Amino acid sequence: MKNYYKILAVLLLLGCEAEKKENTIITEVSESTLRNHIAELASDDFLGRMPFTEGEVKTVNYLKSEFEKLGLEPGNNGSYFQDVPLVEITGTPSEKMTITGEGINIELNYLKDFVATTNKVEEQVSLEKSELVFAGYGIVAPEYDWNDYEGIDWAGKTAVVLVNDPGFMSGDSTLFKGNAMTYYGRWTYKYEEAARQGAAGVIIIHDTKPASYGWNVIESSWTGARMVIESEQPLAEVESWISQKSTEKLFEASTMKGQDYKTLARNKDFQAIPLGLEVSVSIENKIKKDVSKNVVAMIPGTTQKDEFIIYSAHWDHLGVGSLVDGDSIYNGAVDNASGTAGLLAIAEAFKKKGPNKRSIVFLAVTAEEQGLLGSAYYAAKPIFEPGKTVANINMDALFNPGKMKDLTIVGFGQSEMDEYAKAVAEQQGRYIIPDPEAEKGYFFRSDHFNFAKIGIPALYSSGAYEGFNHSIEETKAFFAHYVENDYHQVSDNYVASKTELSGVQLDLQLFFEVGLKIANEEYFPKWYEGSEFKAARE
Repeated sequence: MKNYYKILAVLLLLGCEAEKKENTIITEVSESTLRNHIAELASDDFLGRMPFTEGEVKTVNYLKSEFEKLGLEPGNNGSYFQDVPLVEITGTPSEKMTITGEGINIELNYLKDFVATTNKVEEQVSLEKSELVFAGYGIVAPEYDWNDYEGIDWAGKTAVVLVNDPGFMSGDSTLFKGNAMTYYGRWTYKYEEAARQGAAGVIIIHDTKPASYGWNVIESSWTGARMVIESEQPLAEVESWISQKSTEKLFEASTMKGQDYKTLARNKDFQAIPLGLEVSVSIENKIKKDVSKNVVAMIPGTTQKDEFIIYSAHWDHLGVGSLVDGDSIYNGAVDNASGTAGLLAIAEAFKKKGPNKRSIVFLAVTAEEQGLLGSAYYAAKPIFEPGKTVANINMDALFNPGKMKDLTIVGFGQSEMDEYAKAVAEQQGRYIIPDPEAEKGYFFRSDHFNFAKIGIPALYSSGAYEGFNHSIEETKAFFAHYVENDYHQVSDNYVASKTELSGVQLDLQLFFEVGLKIANEEYFPKWYEGSEFKAARE
């Protein structure tokens, strides 16, 4: 009889252990699902996934169909789509940008030396002998007691500004945020602030290091059709970039000849300097108003179904362009067929896992490449109440050489989402690090930024520093090759034999488990003290 009770006790113990193990089993995010969706979305059939094209129609219908197959519910009052009204502006700049002054006549060539665009919904915009004024970094930041525009009436003038912000490579960690870029360093901010100041034009000086990309990216990203959201905010007539070589010509011909304009601009007491030159350039525009689409699907929660976790990724890329080495389709396999496929793979994992307390939303947004427009529209007209949206996990350009020891968090130190990521990373035998290239401003360069702006804590991360089978140096070379050769180029293609996805799958598993944890608790992750987004949440 004693033996019977002993055996019964052992069996009960084993049963409890089996139940315990069963409860800790985590559904695996499928690497094959990820691969299949990347291959499909990055195929030529999708024509580079440009909004307002046949490529958009195929893409959004594909996503709708795949969400339906998985059994996800439509996320927008019975629809899988959120209409995003946009304006497509196809601008044709003049072949020359002319800079003139006393005895000076400099002609800059379109694409080689400058690009020019506009967000104004007008058939023609121009600068006619607009006075050039060097405005340093083009920043007005009261919290830093900084104003590059002070003391000048900017009406009719064109601001010439540096990219990034004064802290970049200054050696001073107290100057703005040191080497870490603030939003004041982003090109979008430069255009916005110049317009607020009343400037007619803006010229950003391109420099590869502070911009974090070469002139080839400027050529591919600031030409052809562009999307905008019609706005009542002030806009400059012309927004442009000029090359570094053109910049040297400009300053050599100006009142600042021989002066170190970069050092001057970093001085807190800097005041804008008229250059004694004028600029002329024009843009002829074709205007097309249409409606693009965000795709939204959801898995309703059980006891807390009115609280939401949003997984996001942008579905769009650059469409079809000029022929380059026999190819004209910007397939965007990495950017961002990978993130969109990740959205579907995580959705599949959640459906396999079963119900959660909170609702899980999958949002594929449009027009990220045009300036985060789809997520900006969602933030302005959210489907789910921001105060009840617990967190955002964003996926953009998922790409690494294999399984990574690190999880690099872009915007590390902003919110408690860091702690959730750390907990899962440690379970995977990994460590977390802040973005080692914070000077490149990646926190402001993808859709999570628009969620953060309305107070929703966001996680944007990936393995990007040290691999289990790749050294730090090898990993750095891997990413550098992509940026230099494939980023926003027709060569960003899916080639099965050359596409390693084990590391991406590991990242997706982490994103899934972070979301799973948040989906089954009552706590709302918070912004840390000192975060510029904390006030919006409160």
